[in-house]
Amino acid sequence: MTENNNRALPKTTEEAKAAESAAVQELPNGPLHTEFGSTTIADTVVQKLAGIATREVPGVYAMGNAARRALNSLAERIPGSQTNVSGGVTIEKGERQTAIDVNVVVEYGAAIAEVAEEIRRSVIAAVEHGTSLEVLEVNVNVSDVHLPEDDEETTERTDRLA
Repeated sequence: MTENNNRALPKTTEEAKAAESAAVQELPNGPLHTEFGSTTIADTVVQKLAGIATREVPGVYAMGNAARRALNSLAERIPGSQTNVSGGVTIEKGERQTAIDVNVVVEYGAAIAEVAEEIRRSVIAAVEHGTSLEVLEVNVNVSDVHLPEDDEETTERTDRLA
């Protein structure tokens, strides 16, 4: 009785070595996975890089939704606190690729489509350079437009509280 295996056995030692060599070549290679070891990058690293790159784009007033901005505003008043640069950024990350979503408030008068495109360019350049991950997409959600009058109202409220 002969068994029918789905896997064919190599007929010679040369075929066995060639199959082994092919299996070794299938191992992940790239800047993060080398023959000497692997490098892993935490999600927060990608979030911070994307957040900093987004904040540097002209026309971006703030990041995050209203609740996030209010929380950041309070946190910044605490002596010794640090600015949360990753607020307004969410990511999905694999071993070699990432997708990024940013939530921004755009300054009044800025061309939203142009600001969004510049955010994409800036984020892709920063994340790919900083991490060697391939950025598959950068989704930009514009949650608000900052009006000049908003600054005047904030100043008046601050003066009343002082």
